[in-house]
Amino acid sequence: MKYLTDKVAIVTGASKGIGAAIAKALAAEGASVVVNYASSPDAAGRVVSEIVSAGGTATAIPDPLTPQERRVLEFARTWAPFGEPPD
Repeated sequence: MKYLTDKVAIVTGASKGIGAAIAKALAAEGASVVVNYASSPDAAGRVVSEIVSAGGTATAIPDPLTPQERRVLEFARTWAPFGEPPD
């Protein structure tokens, strides 16, 4: 039995580079993998295809946040410990 059988892994930035490598490694250990991507649906699809071709289970899901939404969220998180941001 593989180490991650019956586990689900969500890998952000998984359409290329380190994220893709992590997604493939997790799948090789038995995890079902969600390949999360921001702007590369074709690349994410290729990662999913590679995982499935190797006998794994994977699906691609786009990042639900736009770049502007992500900046707003990060700004809010940055200021949260310090109170309200300046005007």
